[in-house]
Amino acid sequence: QVQLVESGGGLVQAGGSLRLSCRASEMMSTFNEMGWYRQAPGKQRELVASITSGRTDYGDSVKGRFTISRDNAKGTLFLQMNNLKPEDTAVYYCNAVRLWVPQRTYWGQGTQVTVSS
Repeated sequence: QVQLVESGGGLVQAGGSLRLSCRASEMMSTFNEMGWYRQAPGKQRELVASITSGRTDYGDSVKGRFTISRDNAKGTLFLQMNNLKPEDTAVYYCNAVRLWVPQRTYWGQGTQVTVSS
């Protein structure tokens, strides 16, 4: 069973930075796509950023502030978050997808990010 373990969340003031990490229990090269999602209270889970072998995508609200990256050798996915805003407050989840038949989707347990104004 694939395990994704997030870390790096916490409390930060507006304008500050955090770096989230997601450690995968299996080789990251076996995942076709990895990403970060977030869910704020009372809201639906939304895409923050995703990364494939040759492309990165970002949600409109984080473009220019967040950067997704991966280190396959270390088996870790990262999310660098700069210029944080109170509306970035949410639980952040790591996600990994294998485009098998059927598709396999995996989630981490989530890490809380709280941005104070």
